[in-house]
Amino acid sequence: MKISNIETVRVSDPADAIWVRVHTDTGLIGLGETWYASRTVESAVHDHFAPLIVGRDPFAIERHWLNMFRLSDHAGYGGAELRAISAIDMALWDIKGQAAGVPVYELLGGAVRKKIRVYATGGPFEGCGDLAKELIEDGIVAMKIGPTIPVATPSEGQYLAPIELDHVLKPFRDIRDAVGGDIKIANDGHGKWALPVAIQIAKEMENLDIMWQEDLMPLLNPHSLRQLQEATTTPVCISERLLTRWQLREFIENGAAQIVMPDLIWTGGITETHRIAVLASAHQVPVAPHDATGPVNIFACAQICMNSPNAMIMEHVRPYLYGWYGEMVDPLPPIENGWLHAPENPGIGTRLRPEVFDRPDVETRVTGVDAMIPGMSDEGWVGVGLYDPNISTDNFSAAMWSDMENIFEFRAQGSRFDEQVDTETDEAQNTGDSK
Repeated sequence: MKISNIETVRVSDPADAIWVRVHTDTGLIGLGETWYASRTVESAVHDHFAPLIVGRDPFAIERHWLNMFRLSDHAGYGGAELRAISAIDMALWDIKGQAAGVPVYELLGGAVRKKIRVYATGGPFEGCGDLAKELIEDGIVAMKIGPTIPVATPSEGQYLAPIELDHVLKPFRDIRDAVGGDIKIANDGHGKWALPVAIQIAKEMENLDIMWQEDLMPLLNPHSLRQLQEATTTPVCISERLLTRWQLREFIENGAAQIVMPDLIWTGGITETHRIAVLASAHQVPVAPHDATGPVNIFACAQICMNSPNAMIMEHVRPYLYGWYGEMVDPLPPIENGWLHAPENPGIGTRLRPEVFDRPDVETRVTGVDAMIPGMSDEGWVGVGLYDPNISTDNFSAAMWSDMENIFEFRAQGSRFDEQVDTETDEAQNTGDSK
């Protein structure tokens, strides 16, 4: 099986969403998704990464992830490049699961559970108590709001007057007055506050039994965040703003994070999120995957949650689930009575609806095998000699070049050059046998 082409799909609403479909020569199509700056991600998929993976084996997920990451790490790996990697990685796992006939979590080692609790993100400033009652009736036991976010702007997060703090606590009090302790409440600060104010907010909220304090401060200094955690009894949560295990590592190791919230479609896909969950588990820290974006992400996160023993709870946005998600994918994320259930379909578990491609606002772009650069690997470096004997190989000794040929042969799997290598190998063996 080889990757025949890579396709991206965008619509005008939601304009930030982009879907990546990896096509194979067997007809299997893998689906991935990411969010934000969709046009920029589209360029990263086609212009930056497609030459690395078209024409190659879709099952070599780790090889592809490493090559794509090294290429983007050469100039700083965050942003659109990593979002593109995340979507492509998700699509490759989808292909592998479909080919094996099992959900992706089975390929990660199997399930430790078949469902996990979800919490609902978002709520009005007035009427949060009524929303909490509605959520409880729907089986949901936790919710997240962020009323402190807008009041940070006037002072750039450097000062919060007592009257302002009292005001922004109103939605939390309304919830407690309406349902008591029947629902957990998390606070999202969107990285707005300086350390002294963050401590002030966290300590004032402690008597409201907050599930976690998420991003009260910018996630730029693990030592400062550790000071916040030491100042409050509420768990501090590090969020989707941190990308890959390398950015998350120090926050976990120094005790600043008691809960880890990676966003699978930003931090490196299923491959990297699985690693992050394992890293967190080594420090006895739970993971609670982030989702405030598209429907395919929830399916991918479900694969991680079913496989990871330290998965705590899964985020979702109810208006999206019961709104535009149904216009884009079939089936919908398997959320019922406050639980995200294990996907049953092979691979990721969902597909873009055919109607998406009939929308007047749909934009697609396809890159095929003609974009393949033989021997291209990390940092865009292209091997020579094996595929073009007219190019000098003076930089390598004969022994070194023999090793390089073996590497290039592996990395070029799926290209027409494999046949050439196999033929040359067979001829050499036959000559040796005849002697």
